[in-house]
Amino acid sequence: MKEGALEKRDILLGDWRSLLSPKRLGESIHASPSMPGRSEFQRDFDRIVFSSAFRRLQDKTQVFPLAESDYVRTRLTHSLEASSVGRSLGALVGAQLVDRYEDLQDLGLGAADVGAIVAAACLAHDIGNPPFGHSGEDAIRLFFADHETGRQLLAPLSREERADFVKFEGNAQGFRVLTRLQSPDNEGGLQLTCATLATFTKYPRAAHQSSLPRCVSLRKHGYLMAEAGHFDSVARTVGLQRRVNGSFFRHPLAFLVEAADDICYHVVDVEDAYRLGILRYTDVKDVLSGIIGGNEQIMARLTRMTDDKARIAYLRARAINALVEQAARRFLEVETYLRAGEMDEPLLASVPAAAGLARLRELGEAHIYMAPPVVEIEVAGFEVLAGLLAIFGQAIEAHANVHLNPKERMRLKLIPAQFLAPEGEPPMPPYERLLRLTDFVSGMTDTYAVSLYKKVTGISLPGG
Repeated sequence: MKEGALEKRDILLGDWRSLLSPKRLGESIHASPSMPGRSEFQRDFDRIVFSSAFRRLQDKTQVFPLAESDYVRTRLTHSLEASSVGRSLGALVGAQLVDRYEDLQDLGLGAADVGAIVAAACLAHDIGNPPFGHSGEDAIRLFFADHETGRQLLAPLSREERADFVKFEGNAQGFRVLTRLQSPDNEGGLQLTCATLATFTKYPRAAHQSSLPRCVSLRKHGYLMAEAGHFDSVARTVGLQRRVNGSFFRHPLAFLVEAADDICYHVVDVEDAYRLGILRYTDVKDVLSGIIGGNEQIMARLTRMTDDKARIAYLRARAINALVEQAARRFLEVETYLRAGEMDEPLLASVPAAAGLARLRELGEAHIYMAPPVVEIEVAGFEVLAGLLAIFGQAIEAHANVHLNPKERMRLKLIPAQFLAPEGEPPMPPYERLLRLTDFVSGMTDTYAVSLYKKVTGISLPGG
């Protein structure tokens, strides 16, 4: 590295003082001060925990939709676990950053602050996911791309507006949930700190942007056109810079959020699959041992244990611990490159356990994600979400055009008022109407979506 390269990078992408900004999106200058012992970033965590969108994650699919076992993880438990891992990653990294950069100490920032930022971002990372997990995202995209009603609804929109729907993305919907849909009377929604919102945004670009370089942070989009102004404000505050194509460089701590999600997603999926009888003990033991490595003390303790479920739980914990340590170490090795935008690949791609993690992914793709119970419910999810979008999309359009027939009038009564134009006011523009439609459907829990679909299609009737 040439002398002076670090200083150039700091000028390009800002330093940790701006990247850890406690300024809140949309909050006035007269905001209430922090309580002693409770940082702004800890307040972010609390605001997310008490939000209704977060509570709904308790009935949203992680991997196994509508699972009958009470052991299997939901989006809620996955988010809590990812947040726990993220806090550890952030604290490990933060302790070293404070040693490296004395000005962070001068500002009163410590390891716990970095841990709290990553923990809050991880806690919210799935808050915009629709029912039925990633297949729910696919179902919404497919509806707008291929369904006759979906194409009709998109017809009045511009190319940029259409992209938000045909490329529907839970990450972008999550940014909308945090900054607009929760606490909607506030400018900036939950008014989280800009450091937390930037860390949350793993994919800092809009859906319509094209000619993008091949890198992990631009693989998807992270905000809708409707929230572009909010993200611009966040980016300015923390010092994110635009790329030549209009997208942004990722906040360095977003790489820790990505690592925490990947660690929890892949490691715990095999534990759930074992508990459901999809994977054998030996398969799970071998793949988790490959991540941990040949630690004699761990193997000796394993042989003293008498219950296979306890053995798997122990191996899962040790595997997560190994990956956390390696991801934190890798982050600190490349931290200046991340800030400069000179590295854009997952941290876990270059850790010692990368090969073991790849085998873990292969096991999941071969035996878990295509397991019959998973596929059966996901296929049904396509029908449920397409049906709800078509039924309520037609009702909302008829309402906007004042051409309601009795059936559509009754259907509108099932849509909460916040998703419709107030009585006596002009109809919302087509783009806003579709945003409200996807807000309504994507915010549903798995159980509610199925129940509502059965009712509006006549499959299930009260008293039947």
